[in-house]
Amino acid sequence: MAEALIAEYRSYLADNRRRSVHSVRAYVATAERLSEFLREHLGEAIDRPALAKLTAADLRAFLAHRRGDGLTNRSTARELSAVRNFLRWALGEDAPIPALKGPRVQRSLPRPVDPEAVLALAGDAAESAADGWVGARDWAVLLLLYGCGMRVSEATGLTGDALPLGTTLRVTGKRNKTRIVPLLDNVREAVEGYLELCPYPPAKGEPLFRGRRGGPLSPALIRRAVQGARKRLGLPEKTTPHALRHSFATHLLAGGADLRSLQELLGHASLSSTQIYTAVDTAMLLDEYLNSHPRA
Repeated sequence: MAEALIAEYRSYLADNRRRSVHSVRAYVATAERLSEFLREHLGEAIDRPALAKLTAADLRAFLAHRRGDGLTNRSTARELSAVRNFLRWALGEDAPIPALKGPRVQRSLPRPVDPEAVLALAGDAAESAADGWVGARDWAVLLLLYGCGMRVSEATGLTGDALPLGTTLRVTGKRNKTRIVPLLDNVREAVEGYLELCPYPPAKGEPLFRGRRGGPLSPALIRRAVQGARKRLGLPEKTTPHALRHSFATHLLAGGADLRSLQELLGHASLSSTQIYTAVDTAMLLDEYLNSHPRA
């Protein structure tokens, strides 16, 4: 019975939710592990009625079993999230699911990218593009991420309404919250250089950054360009488009910016989201100390 249920779940993830092959494999693997454990733990076949009878103690026993496989807190939290996803699908959105608090996961610190590495990354991505205007586009987008602290979705979401460019830029972030960010001269010149080469003239309400066929630029294309440049330059895997936003924040804080100003520039809803950068700055100071102090 469990095999048929999991096969149905696999089809749901792939066809209805259109999850990636990797995500489907991960979710299904959790469902299989849970079903196998429950079959022995409960001593009965696993189907929807059996899943509906699960208690928090049952799920806690499963997680304890997985802990025995060497799972970290972060992996255990992911496993619990996948279990909830499976149960929510199997029992229905409105069905009660046993309440179970996941393990505490320590928030990892974002690692800033050195300014020279940012320029090298953006330059390599631009030079490796198939067309000159595409390279100019990638260069402009990556400078926006580092120079303005924008999310990649915010940069690719800009429209012709932003023109003509001035000294500031209005950015629409999460939950359609808008903010104003300063636009550095070199960043503005990069965007204007792209617009001069782009074969698709910008218009009000239309995407500012275009794909090769004229449609809106997908953030995935920028991530792919960064991934290629990162590999060619031998940079760490954590050098992602979002790492450029982290670097913007960390370098501003190190230069004397206050948290409230940084919160506004990043578009964080709460100051607690911004305060992580104080820890990043402390980590940078410690690294500098250990690398330079003669008695460290």
